[in-house]
Amino acid sequence: MTTTLRAALSVLLLVGFYVLALGAVVGLGAATVWAFSEHASGGAAKLGFFTIVVAAGLVVALVRVARAEKQGPGGVPLAERDAPELWAAVRELAQVADTRTPDEIRLVADVNAAVSEDTRLLGLVGGTRRLYLGVPLLQGLTAAQLRSVLAHELGHYSRSHTRLGPLAYRGREAIMATVGQLQGNVVGWLLKQYAKLYVLVSAAVSRRQELEADELSVRVAGRATAQAALREVPVIDAAWGFYTSQYVGLGWEHGLAPTPAGVFGGFDELLRGRAGDLAELRSDDAPAEQSAWDTHPSIARRVAAMDTMPDGGTVATDERRATALVPGFPTWAERVAVEEVAFGTRAQLPWDALVAAAMPIHDQRTADTLYRAVGRAAGRPQGDLATLLDLLGTGRLDAIARDLVPGAPAEEARDAITGAISSALAAAAVRSGAARWRASWTGPATLETPDGTVLDLAEVARLAADPATTAEARARLDALGIDVAGAVQQTAQATAHGGDVVGGLANVKVDGTYHDVLVLDVGLILAPCPKKTEGGKARLVELLRSAPVADLAARYRYVPYEQIAAAAIRKVTPARVDLALHDGTTLTLHETWSGERLTKDSDEALVAHVAPYVREGEPNTVPAG
Repeated sequence: MTTTLRAALSVLLLVGFYVLALGAVVGLGAATVWAFSEHASGGAAKLGFFTIVVAAGLVVALVRVARAEKQGPGGVPLAERDAPELWAAVRELAQVADTRTPDEIRLVADVNAAVSEDTRLLGLVGGTRRLYLGVPLLQGLTAAQLRSVLAHELGHYSRSHTRLGPLAYRGREAIMATVGQLQGNVVGWLLKQYAKLYVLVSAAVSRRQELEADELSVRVAGRATAQAALREVPVIDAAWGFYTSQYVGLGWEHGLAPTPAGVFGGFDELLRGRAGDLAELRSDDAPAEQSAWDTHPSIARRVAAMDTMPDGGTVATDERRATALVPGFPTWAERVAVEEVAFGTRAQLPWDALVAAAMPIHDQRTADTLYRAVGRAAGRPQGDLATLLDLLGTGRLDAIARDLVPGAPAEEARDAITGAISSALAAAAVRSGAARWRASWTGPATLETPDGTVLDLAEVARLAADPATTAEARARLDALGIDVAGAVQQTAQATAHGGDVVGGLANVKVDGTYHDVLVLDVGLILAPCPKKTEGGKARLVELLRSAPVADLAARYRYVPYEQIAAAAIRKVTPARVDLALHDGTTLTLHETWSGERLTKDSDEALVAHVAPYVREGEPNTVPAG
């Protein structure tokens, strides 16, 4: 089937969606009239009420979609006088693509390049056209590769493309927005199933048009450059994801951020420092996974398809960094950070200062987890480094390991505890003034003594873990000027900082009361349900959007896994688990059949995270509640 026919089919399905919605309401209305005329009873009244609710819900949904405020364009506008060479390239490529030049070029903070247009009537009437360019993309591509990417994006608006393509895309957005407003009734369910069919057809249109746009990339940039650009974008995306997680995110949850200049300046440093790692990524096979729901063909398929596309012949390649097309690029990047990055009230620090402030927070958090286990092992309210060394010296490492990493193989548990000991020693070293953390762009941050010597506390941690050498570890710490007595537990309970969401269950009975449960990799957040419990999945999504998980854990009841002393798994689907906590209390979580899930395997995620606390040979270690 040709792209035009697919697009036409998707448009017909778009019309059919609203015809179906109207038909459902008309059908219910007719049934109501018949019911009242033939059987004026309570059943007819209920049907009439249901019809009114469905009709009102559909009207409200359509009005909300129609009146939904469009987000502002975002990004920082880049005028032609500020980047004449870039604008000249865009004008040339637009001419080759047989489309009009964008009215604006805007720099954004994403690994992305895209052309958008403010349209009316689902894309039939054009408006302001904008080209969005991601700063990280400019940092990672050559000028020639950027030219290929721009040709592809402008190719989507080529007059050689079917005019029904944008309409199919706009229709997809409108249908999904409408379905999103319809929850909790049979008509909403019916329209949702129809929407799935529409998405499948429109996705096929989108995939075909991606390949058509790739043809323009090959023609204007040359096959080799187009293929290199296509393969490079996922590499840049992976690098940016790593950078934002491991560097920008290092102190984010604790109120620390890089300076606006440092946001993209740091990414430049990472691209240089991790060049070897990025080269390994490039050598991997291009991703080939794809499903019928994807709007883009896989990278592997697109690269292979380019082998058969007409090449423009000999094309001069510009190997300069794409940033050369934007004079004064660092200043522009800083402006983008100011506009696009949600710094809030976070302290903005140079990289060395940021790392020096953030790493001790992470180390102390790990140390506190260890110290709480030490306190339990020693029968004390709190633990500390001195008590830890005492227990290690008497061969208690395995007991602490069973508490912190239950169910793990012995060697894995020992490695985990040794790593935690190393973090505790690092926190003690910084607190004692014996060391300081320093940023590194080629590897993890380094711990250095005042004279700049790298301090390897992993070896000292291994000595401490072995009863035969614990005394030697104490002597090493003393020689390094690390105050063991001053290294104490700072927090009584774990927080959810650094936690990731792995699942969510709505309408779970927690000790008999309905809660929405967020399953993290570090614990459970229990949020009381509202009186009306329908729309559970949407409620879970909204809960996650409302605040970071650490804030949600502080707002609602939070049960870190380290608080679990024992667990019993009564049932996997729907999940039912009983927990005994270290403070002597118990907790029962009973998923209901009518409850919705954040992901299909959310029940399995819950069971998997409490399973290590089931005592061997005793599947039901907690009395049934």
